[in-house]
Amino acid sequence: MKSKEELYQEDLKRIQALRYMDDDFFTVCLADNIEGVQLILRIVLQNDNITVTSVKTQEHLKNLQGRSAVLDVHAVDSDGKQYDCEIQRSDAGAGAKRARHNSSLLDAHILQPGEDTEDLPESYVIFITENDVMKGGEAVYPVDRYVRIGGKNVLFEDGSHILYVNGKYRGKDAIGKLMEDFSCADPDQMNYEPLAERASFYKKDEKGVGRMCKLLEDMRNETAREAAQEAALSTARENALRMIKDGQLSLETIAKYVNLPLEEIKALAAPVMV
Repeated sequence: MKSKEELYQEDLKRIQALRYMDDDFFTVCLADNIEGVQLILRIVLQNDNITVTSVKTQEHLKNLQGRSAVLDVHAVDSDGKQYDCEIQRSDAGAGAKRARHNSSLLDAHILQPGEDTEDLPESYVIFITENDVMKGGEAVYPVDRYVRIGGKNVLFEDGSHILYVNGKYRGKDAIGKLMEDFSCADPDQMNYEPLAERASFYKKDEKGVGRMCKLLEDMRNETAREAAQEAALSTARENALRMIKDGQLSLETIAKYVNLPLEEIKALAAPVMV
C-alpha cells in the first residue's frame, strides 16, 4: 500500500499533466470563470456579442423518471440563452442520443412552472471531443434540424442547437488556437490568457495545487467507496443465489437477510426456478 507521501507525489505529477481536455480539470478551471467560458463560447459560436452572466459546473439535471445527466459547464448569457459545454475524450461518449438527451434535459429545466413554451430561450449543447468524431476535418460541426417543404429542406427554427467541436483541429484561426490550448498541459504555452491564468493557478500556485490535490484525493476515496459497495453487492447476490438454490427459505426472507430489494431477488431466482 502506498504511503500518503507517495500518493501526494503521484498527484503532483498528475496535476502537471492535466489539460482542459480532461473533464475534471475542465470543470475545475471553469468554475465561476465567466471570462474563460465566455471566451470559449464566443470562439466556438463565432459571436463576440455573447455576454455570459452565470456559470455552474458539474450540475445534475434529472428528468421525471429520475434519470440524470451531469453537465460539465452550464452557462447563461445576458439574453437568457443556455449553454451546456461537455468534454468527451471517448468517441463512445459523444453519441447522437447523448446529445439529444442533454438537450432535452436542459430544455426541461429552463422552463419554469406557468411559463409558456414560446418563452423557451435558445439552448446550445456543445461537445468538445478529443478526436474528430465526425471524421470530416472540420473545426465545428453544427447539428441542424430541417422540415421538408415542397421538396426543399427548410431550417426548423426551434431554438435548440447541438454542436460538435473537433479537438484535433489545428488551424491558424481562433478555434485552432483554442483547441491547442485544450490539449496543452503547460499554461505558459497557451494562447488565451483567461484559460492560461486559471490553469496556472491550479498547477503552480500553492493554494491551487492544494485544492487540486484535495480533489484528486476525494476522487480516489470515492472510487474506493464505489469499489467496496460493488464488492458488497456482488457478495450479497452470490449469497442470495446460494440460498435460492438451497430452497429452504422464501424469497422474502432471503431479501431480508442479504439486504437486497425483493424484486432483485425475484430476478435472480427466475432462471433458477425455471
